[in-house]
Amino acid sequence: MEDTPTPSTALAYLNPSYWDERFSKEEEYEWFKDYSHFRHLIQPHLTPHSAVLELGCGNSQMCEQLHKDGTTNITCIDLSHVAVQNMQKRLLSRGFKDIKVLQADMLELPFGDECFDLVIEKGTMDVLFVDSGDPWNPKPETLSKVMATLKGVHRVLKAGGTFISVTFGQPHFRRPIFNAPDFTWSVEWTTFGETFHYFVYVLKKGQRSSYDDVPPTKGFEAPSINLLHEELEGEDFAFRINVEELNC
Repeated sequence: MEDTPTPSTALAYLNPSYWDERFSKEEEYEWFKDYSHFRHLIQPHLTPHSAVLELGCGNSQMCEQLHKDGTTNITCIDLSHVAVQNMQKRLLSRGFKDIKVLQADMLELPFGDECFDLVIEKGTMDVLFVDSGDPWNPKPETLSKVMATLKGVHRVLKAGGTFISVTFGQPHFRRPIFNAPDFTWSVEWTTFGETFHYFVYVLKKGQRSSYDDVPPTKGFEAPSINLLHEELEGEDFAFRINVEELNC
């Protein structure tokens, strides 16, 4: 495989042709660490009978690792037809014949109501925020896309189902969106990582409480960040949410 195309700016992540070109040259890549780093946070929400939807699978190995852990009813989607074709071929070559991979837009999920027990995304929604402007007041077009995604996720989740979002987005920015009145889910989060922390949000449909309506305060302190740390020298840091968030 050729070297992965390096975008000149983060805005390239909003261009579907960038992803098609990238996936045509790159075999595998994991945003925000691989599944082994946050497996302990995902497994409590799964059973062998869970129906799982992965948003923006790209060329990640997460679906394979979920399958090896015993969850076999998995559907993956990606907007890039190149990613979908490559993933289908890779899974078949490795014997994962029952994982479904479809080309689909997460803003318009092509599934019926309440058909998944768990929906998971790792860095996929962060793409929508690369041109969001002020992180405290994202652009209306950004919020429109994010809300379309979340409304679709909420719709396809079964009652009591779980949405898990693995992201750079800190709670004082994501919580107001997750807690919009359109949704009935509870919102909890935790982190994983060492010097640099990633956030894992766990949203359980139908379990919202009055506490979830309390807006977050601006006093939340982000974990300290060592800008010389090797994790921040790669593409993950270029892709992360607006650098203004480091100084809040």
